[in-house]
Amino acid sequence: MIEKTEQAPQLAEMPSDWQRALAVVAHPDDLEYGCAAAVARWTDEGKEVAYVLVTRGEAGIDSLDPAACGPLREQEQRDSAAIVGVETVDFLDHEDGVIEYGLGLRRDIAAAIRRHRPELVITLNHRDTWGPEPGGSWNTPDHRAVGRATLDAAADAGNRWIFPELTEQGLEPWNGVRWVAVAGSDLPTHAVDAGPGLERAVLSLRAHRTYIEALTEQDVEEYCRSFVAESTGRAADRFGGRPAVAFEVYPR
Repeated sequence: MIEKTEQAPQLAEMPSDWQRALAVVAHPDDLEYGCAAAVARWTDEGKEVAYVLVTRGEAGIDSLDPAACGPLREQEQRDSAAIVGVETVDFLDHEDGVIEYGLGLRRDIAAAIRRHRPELVITLNHRDTWGPEPGGSWNTPDHRAVGRATLDAAADAGNRWIFPELTEQGLEPWNGVRWVAVAGSDLPTHAVDAGPGLERAVLSLRAHRTYIEALTEQDVEEYCRSFVAESTGRAADRFGGRPAVAFEVYPR
């Protein structure tokens, strides 16, 4: 007897009734490997998106000393962000590769949320693996720490009695976060049509040329196009056949 397999449910359209978003990730290139096509579409619609990078990615290239690597990757990130319409890119200067989940990280992200006052907060997969367990590839400690801290900081930002020193610094509580959206999740609930931003997503990933050249021997252009096509095609079956950027959305 052949058992029928259940089809995964269709992904809902991402909420669109917002004006400001803040993306918080660990490293330069994290957003380009996940959701730059969605960002391009949002900025086309007149929405404001800002980036906060917890590190400068200074430990990411084996052949480059961190002192030289950090500024280079920072500039590549700024160039990449500009391609998809993002003007504000902040760095929190935690140490790449050894980010620790804890009060310091929560405080810094809560401060960024209070400063930027977003309605939508975006981060990257906070779970132990990429892909379903068992069998998924192991996620990095930096991604796990930043993703979890961002989910927590979205609430911390609105409570004046958590990190009261932020209020003393002039950062008033912000209770306006309505959703936290996790890119790269194996449990997506929503998606954004990637079609209008697809070409700029390729170009924004290509802007991280130094990192990609150290990562692969494949031609940079070919690598970027194939990666973006594969990543946005993965959710198409659950989004009306359209290339999509998928998110696991936590309403607040």
